[in-house]
Parts: sequence; structure tokens; C-alpha cells
Amino acid sequence: MSAAGARAADPCPVAVLAGGYGGAKLSHGLALASDARAEHGDPPVELSVIVNTGDDLELHGLSVSPDLDTVMYTLAGLANDETGWGVRDETWSTAAMLERYGAATWFGLGDRDMATHIRRTQLLREGRRLTEVTAELAARLGVSARLLPMTDDAVRTDVRTPDGWLEFQDYFVRRGQRDEVLEIRRRGIEASRPSAEVLAAIASAKLIVIAPSNPFVSVGTILAVPGLLRALRDATAPVVAVSPVVGGKALRGPADRMLESLGGRASASGFVDHYRQRYPGLVNVFVLDQADAAEAGPLRAAGVTVELRDTVMRSDADRQRLAREILVAHLPTA
Repeated sequence: MSAAGARAADPCPVAVLAGGYGGAKLSHGLALASDARAEHGDPPVELSVIVNTGDDLELHGLSVSPDLDTVMYTLAGLANDETGWGVRDETWSTAAMLERYGAATWFGLGDRDMATHIRRTQLLREGRRLTEVTAELAARLGVSARLLPMTDDAVRTDVRTPDGWLEFQDYFVRRGQRDEVLEIRRRGIEASRPSAEVLAAIASAKLIVIAPSNPFVSVGTILAVPGLLRALRDATAPVVAVSPVVGGKALRGPADRMLESLGGRASASGFVDHYRQRYPGLVNVFVLDQADAAEAGPLRAAGVTVELRDTVMRSDADRQRLAREILVAHLPTA
């Protein structure tokens, strides 16, 4: 192979900031698009997914990382796409027995999913960092992307509602996201730090993508880790943010309601305004769905770089197409 051919085959590092389902789908699309690029002689993508861990919890004595697991199962081809969480074709014998013993089972843990948490807890108790544990679990499931917790330190997200403060999973799962969110706090965030692996992934990236995840409790929690926002600002790669709001509604979860209850607007332009006001200068390009084309003109007139794409990812083909379009527009091909 010639020197030029060897250079063309060198992988292009891409870093993604992700929460759960939306982040998992776009990350999967990038993995699929990477394979297609390689088949056409373009450099493959070296994918690093930096995942929110503020939603983590301890349950039945086990360490549970919902967002990390959603991304991991999706990249491994094991995810239950009907629910957006857990493993497909799951069984529930353990949960049924726990319920007979009187344990709370409102947070569903299937049998195969439970094995993930048992193994994670065991490795953490042996003194391994969450980053190291996640890498081992992902490798065992055949995931080639680097799956990176935002920090190895314990951070827990709470939301304040009209009924008072709630732990995130209590609000999100047990109470079904019905409460109005008035405020967010992140216990342990001040003492947390991004891992060396996270900082290296950001520094080496040729492209940084903010997935269509909740901008408050998913991406916002990642960006709240001390030192992480500075690392993103210092990076040389462009930052592209994909809107989780289409036609005024979040495709999944409470992002649209949070945009309203926390002082913004439930719209694509409200999503853009949130990032521009809360993190000025961070995002170079905003990707909105074609359904929100009417909002693109005023944003562009205000100096915002906006791309219109079909962002709804109903199938693997949709995921790959959206990821490929982003890569073609923003990642070098040689």
C-alpha cells in the first residue's frame, strides 16, 4: 500500500456526548457508518462515546448504570428497541422472586440485565475504575467503540418538583416523568473529574457530536463535570449538536417539558437557545429536523449555523444515514 493509501486508512477519531436512547441510536449509526466508510476506502471512525452517569443508582445492592448500559446494549446489538432500555427477549424470574420477598421492583431489571450489574458491582468492589469496568463489559459483548463514563466519581442527579426533591430514577421511572421539573442538582459533581480517557478522546477528536439527548439531565450533567467543558472548548474539532426536539416535542423523554419548566421554549429554536445561552460558543453547528425548517431562517439570520436533516431514527438505516450525513459534512475523508 502506498503512503497515501496508508494515510487514507487511518481512523478518524470521533467523540459523542450521549445520554440514553437518543445517544445510543446515533452512536450506533456512527458505528454503522464507519463500516460503510471503510468499505468505500474512506477512513473508518474511531468512536468514543462519553456517557452520562448522573442517572446511576444502587439497587438490590448492585451498581446500575442505565445510560451506559443502553448505549452498550445498543452497540452490541442486544438492545430492546421497543422499550428503549434493557435487553431484548428478556426474562424476569429474578424480579418475580424479588417481589415475592417484598423487594421494590418498580425499576425493572431482567435476568440478563441483572448479570451486567452483578459483574459490574463485583469488579468495582475489586477496586477497578468504572471506566475500566465498562471497557471490560463492552469488550465481552463485542463492542468495538470506546464506551466512556463521563467520570469515575459518583454523581447523582436529583430534580426538584412541586412535591419536593426526587432522586432522578424515582422521578423518571417510578413516577413516570409526570412531575414538573423546577430545578436540577447534581450531588457529588463538584468533587468529580473527567477521566484521562475522556480528556484524551476529546483532545484527539476530529469531530465532536452532541447526541439528541436531554440537554439538562443527560448532556448538561456531562458538561457539569469540572474540567470537561474547558476540554471541549480547547478542542480543535468542530462541535455538532443534534436536536432532541422535533415539531415542538421530544422524541422520547421529558426534554420538551424541561425546556419549558426551566425557563425556555419547547421547540428546536428553544433547544438552540439553551445551548447558546448556557454554553456560549460551544456548538459550531446545530442539526434540526426538516419538520422545523421554519425555525432555521430566523436562527441563520441571528448568525447560527443550522443544518436541516431527517433526524428521526426509526430504523438502523435511519441511524446510519443520519450519521453518514453528519460525517460527510464535517469529517475529513483523507
